Amino acid sequence: MATILAAVLILAVLHHHLPPAEAVTSICSSNGRNYTEGSSYAVNLGRVIDSLPTKASSSPSLFATATVGAGANQTVYAIGLCRGDLVAYTCLVCLRSGLSDAKLDCPLAMDVSIDVADTCHLRFSNLDFVASTNNSVQQAFFSTYYPTVASSVAGRFNALVAQLLQATADYAASGSSERRFATGEMVVDEDTSQLGGLIPNIFATAQCTPDLTPAQCGACLAGAMAEMPRQVFPRNSSGASFVGERCGLRFATYSFYNGNAMVQLHARPQGKKTATTTVLITVFAILAELLALSLVGFWVWKKKSSQRKAPLFINVEDVENFESIFIGLSILRSATNNFDEKNKLGEGGFGAVYKGALPDGQEIAVKRLYQSTKQGLGQMKNELAMMVKLQHKNLVRIIGVCLEDGEHMLVYEYMPNKSLDTIIFDPDRSVHLDWGSRFRIINGIARGLQYLHEHSQMTIVHRDLKASNVLLDADMKPKISDFGLAKIFTDDQTRKATSLIIGTLGYMSPEYALRGHYTTKLDVFSFGILVLEIVTGRRNNYAVNTEDLFSLVWKHWVEGTIAELSDPGLGRHYPRGEVLKCINIGLLCVQQNPTDRPSMSTVVVMLGSDTISLEAPYRPAYVLNRSRSYIDTTELVKEPLCSEPQSSITELEPR
Repeated sequence: MATILAAVLILAVLHHHLPPAEAVTSICSSNGRNYTEGSSYAVNLGRVIDSLPTKASSSPSLFATATVGAGANQTVYAIGLCRGDLVAYTCLVCLRSGLSDAKLDCPLAMDVSIDVADTCHLRFSNLDFVASTNNSVQQAFFSTYYPTVASSVAGRFNALVAQLLQATADYAASGSSERRFATGEMVVDEDTSQLGGLIPNIFATAQCTPDLTPAQCGACLAGAMAEMPRQVFPRNSSGASFVGERCGLRFATYSFYNGNAMVQLHARPQGKKTATTTVLITVFAILAELLALSLVGFWVWKKKSSQRKAPLFINVEDVENFESIFIGLSILRSATNNFDEKNKLGEGGFGAVYKGALPDGQEIAVKRLYQSTKQGLGQMKNELAMMVKLQHKNLVRIIGVCLEDGEHMLVYEYMPNKSLDTIIFDPDRSVHLDWGSRFRIINGIARGLQYLHEHSQMTIVHRDLKASNVLLDADMKPKISDFGLAKIFTDDQTRKATSLIIGTLGYMSPEYALRGHYTTKLDVFSFGILVLEIVTGRRNNYAVNTEDLFSLVWKHWVEGTIAELSDPGLGRHYPRGEVLKCINIGLLCVQQNPTDRPSMSTVVVMLGSDTISLEAPYRPAYVLNRSRSYIDTTELVKEPLCSEPQSSITELEPR
């Protein structure tokens, strides 16, 4: 029995940690008609590019149409639609990225349809397709990361997919959702191992543009469904999508959407079970549950015993396991004056942080999780597992953990100058942060990330680097904190993917925000934003209807007026060449393509050298070619900048 239970537990753990398949890559198609630069169509297309992403993302339905211009081959018709489970920010980023990709992948094409990672879909054309209610341009998408279904079970798998897609499509077309969007899950409860293959659970989405009636939506989705047996099912793929500008379907063997399934079906076993089989399964299930409860009870008793016996204060450098850093609840109550509100340093979605002092006088910060938070508990476990193994002067040091009487707390060294965002975005406090201090902070963050990526025992991606997660000690030395979302890479891994995209809006790289792909270059991207924020004193408010920091910095970079962006708190006396170098590095770190971003080791070298020649950056991610002053990234452009002192930096023109 124990062997059976162990096998079940191992399978469950493996299933939970399997990486999801890669999202579908973007594909463009065109009708062969081209426009010329400077033409009326080009001007009108520029207006669509400016307005459509904001219009769609600010709409409750995440959908918008546009008709700009008048006359044959001058008018631009466009549609933009985001997946119905997204938030406005992700929709905005997706549509902007899609339009940018369309300009690069289909240069000068009048009619372009593009699907961005099954996250948003858009089309623009010189033909009036907006009046149509069907998919005049539709395409099947596959990913090389989807495994092939075993041929022995492919027929059964495809039948279940068709059943799930039909039910999900019916729900989307029913009009019950304002966004004409539905999610579905097929729970597979049958043994197909005798056929030489296993069928996992199946997940699906169906969506129409919200301006369609239920009947029109149903007809559009039925047309897409009719293409599945011809274009999709013969490939025996475990995941695919079939989309157009008016409706689309997608299925996969992992949950790729946010939230719970709106439609849930259960695949019943094809064979009949005998009464004896049913009784045995029930008995085994009861015994397994009892054994699991016994193991949990023993673990809880063991942990409580360990907490009572564990030393109170042990240096984290000597930690070999979690038990050695347990701190008693009574000690922390005394240290924080029973978690007095006067000692509260801050509060977040998962808990509050309190200042305290241990009996030996050491000042501490205690993160106390709310007892109702499950996500916070998972992040706490993740952070604890990593932090006890990490040792670097630019990482916050963990002192202990408390797990008594339902409490879940982490204890850190106290940072008297709080977080970076409380200074650089506060005009009254930022005036006390001179350029020397800012440059040391930038350098310290870079070295902390270099350690995580290259010098620690593990390759770690932080995934949530931002100004509020950089703490400052008494000497204004930066220390990276909050490793709740961090991920570990094995030696043979260079990239991972996730269907659950979590982090902070404004700091996510495009490949992560849109496709869930993350590497160390995700942290490099976030670092680049931090550099730009530290230099300018401006927060990257990448919100709808506002000009983001990237666009602002790039505009001044191209025009040679970077000095106008420097934080007023710096005054007039600061090394302009060094500031310009940091802006250059920041722009290199926020490039659209991850391969164009430098590694953190390279960043550290660039920051520490006065003679190295820096590459000129391409236009950063999320910034579109809105006017002639924005340099197109498809070719190298050399333009003189202003006559600001450039130290020994060369090649500072945009690429």
